[in-house]
Amino acid sequence: MRIGHAWDTHRLVEGRPLYLGGVLIENSKLGLLGHSDADVVLHAIAEAFLGAVAEGDLGTFYPDNSEETLNMDSKIILKECYDRVLKKGYQLVNLDLTIYSEFIKINPIRERIKESVAKLLNTSLANVNIKATTYEKMSFIGRGEALAAECVLLIEKCPTFKEDILSQR
Repeated sequence: MRIGHAWDTHRLVEGRPLYLGGVLIENSKLGLLGHSDADVVLHAIAEAFLGAVAEGDLGTFYPDNSEETLNMDSKIILKECYDRVLKKGYQLVNLDLTIYSEFIKINPIRERIKESVAKLLNTSLANVNIKATTYEKMSFIGRGEALAAECVLLIEKCPTFKEDILSQR
């Protein structure tokens, strides 16, 4: 078994769509600024996967100065990072993710995010936990300048790794 952990944060700005966990949050006046679509939820999960298999960080594979990764869909980033885990013979046991947001309320969209993440990882809803908290109006998150997500996950060696696991994704 191996543990992965990651934190991601992006600035909130006008004129950008807001994606959280692969879900477009409708009617949001603010979105996240980033080289990709800046989905902090998927970035935290993807980077935690990379950490769990000692493969560096997102910047290693998705540099923020590359035209190839400009406006990249974070669902692709997550899939590719999880594929690295699967290719090494591991699979997800469970993940626990916290979204840090002061003014964008997560509770009404929590289940949609959880379902999206579970579907993207081809895992049971029981293996994905999404929660949220505020920063009590302190710091850049508390002032509503940014959102962040933190993920911890557990992976385990597959008893019998089969290449067809990858083809099912």
